Amino acid sequence: MSTYGKDRRRKRDEDDGPVFVYGRNPVRELILAGRRPVSEVWALKQAAEEPYLEGVTVLVKNREELARATGTGDHQGMVAFTEEYPYADPQAVLEGEGPVIVLDEVQDPRNLGAVARVADAAGCAGLIIPTRGSPGITPVACKASAGAVEHIPIARVGSLVAFINDLAGAGRWAAGADADKGTDYREIPWDAHSVIVLGAEGAGLRPRVRDVCDHLVRIPMRGSVGSLNLSTAASVLAFEAVRRN
Repeated sequence: MSTYGKDRRRKRDEDDGPVFVYGRNPVRELILAGRRPVSEVWALKQAAEEPYLEGVTVLVKNREELARATGTGDHQGMVAFTEEYPYADPQAVLEGEGPVIVLDEVQDPRNLGAVARVADAAGCAGLIIPTRGSPGITPVACKASAGAVEHIPIARVGSLVAFINDLAGAGRWAAGADADKGTDYREIPWDAHSVIVLGAEGAGLRPRVRDVCDHLVRIPMRGSVGSLNLSTAASVLAFEAVRRN
């Protein structure tokens, strides 16, 4: 059980509606990962015979039916009905191999999904998000991750400050991204015990979270634009941490 504040899951935006994943890659990874069961898949006729659907109940639907079920036209001809996302235990994530990424109240589920995709691609041990102030793993986040959320362990904690304060006990240390006050990220002694802490879109790290990080790092900008989007910044730092292992 988490020791970083009681982990009260937010009610899903859909309340008591069905849990689903849409998009061909997300549905494929949902099935291949096998972490949560799939009751049935709705698909366009041309998508209904994909090899990974073997053994799954598939109902052929038209585009309008899929759009009504998902609330979007971005379904790519496929939606799978499943169960709530199985969040990992935070301590188990810390005990995993490789760096960990922490997101401090990131608001856009697309950004959350994109960072999860980065974490999986870089070989991170997992991703940590707060119980409150984060959208959690929604269908939009699943789609943006291209199905990576089905493979990478993602945990929720009640207090990021308490979680980061306790990292030393797990043999880890935290580097918070701060474009104004941080040290050049190339000068930090990254290793497999790194925990990369990234703030919300625009706002950055909250002061209390920033204060408990062991290091503050920045990615030097050479062009006219003063910052990178969240997933790009996560990519730079995660792959640097992995490269140093």
